[in-house]
Amino acid sequence: MLKTFTTPRGLVALAAGGSAAVLAGALLFQAAGYPPCPLCIDQRWPHLAAAVLGALILAFRLPMVLALLGALAAAITGGIGVYHSLVERHLIQGPTSCTSSAPGSMSAADLLQQIQNAPLIRCDEIAWQMLGITMPNLNAVFSLLFAALWLLAWAKSRRA
Repeated sequence: MLKTFTTPRGLVALAAGGSAAVLAGALLFQAAGYPPCPLCIDQRWPHLAAAVLGALILAFRLPMVLALLGALAAAITGGIGVYHSLVERHLIQGPTSCTSSAPGSMSAADLLQQIQNAPLIRCDEIAWQMLGITMPNLNAVFSLLFAALWLLAWAKSRRA
């Protein structure tokens, strides 16, 4: 059984299944009352692309060169996860559409407009964490692992 997951197609199944699991987990957290911020939503789309791509590769025995697209999708969501992690810990400035600015750096009219246009969920606030590890942290780590699995699948297919 373990040998199945070391073949190129088995590695695609692991990587795509991992993206599907992360996406399902995010939707479960949302259903449990943790609404996503805009950066959280942005992290979901590449997972969806990777999961669908993996399913298509496996179902239709598509060429393994497409695994490079899966690696790209996983790397993109991993990069967004790293960026979001830095934003929520206030290490870098996030997008103005979902973070707060220092009130002293803007006029009263600009501050009022920001408050009126602010989304309900901010990207620079930690919605959930366990032992200091947040959802974007987990996404970044797992997504980069999935990218490595996609690349390994492609490399193994070239040797076969």
